[in-house]
Amino acid sequence: MIMINPPDSLASLRERINAFVNERNWEQFHSPKNLVMAMIVEAAELVEHFQWETEQASRELTAEKREQVSHELADTFVYLLRIAEVLNIDLIEAANTKIGLNAKKYPIEKARGSNAKYKDYE
Repeated sequence: MIMINPPDSLASLRERINAFVNERNWEQFHSPKNLVMAMIVEAAELVEHFQWETEQASRELTAEKREQVSHELADTFVYLLRIAEVLNIDLIEAANTKIGLNAKKYPIEKARGSNAKYKDYE
């Protein structure tokens, strides 16, 4: 029995992105260095939408701005997935590992309600 990834799964999205890249013969350009730089460019474009906004305005996006922000988030996410693909990193596993490490660095009794860096706990 062949298992097909649900269309909204991370695995399905990775497959779609890989097909998109392969069809255009872009693998040759997708070194980790190039992908990281491209992701940072997209992240900077995301930042532009919030630069100079008040805290409140950053929470109350117009429909147009929300759509623009969603496109920049998507671009950033796609590059992140490509970096992980090229480097053979399982992002789910990496995120779960990192959350475990962060739980140790930021114990609830010290971190709850605080924005202090973990180094300030020592």
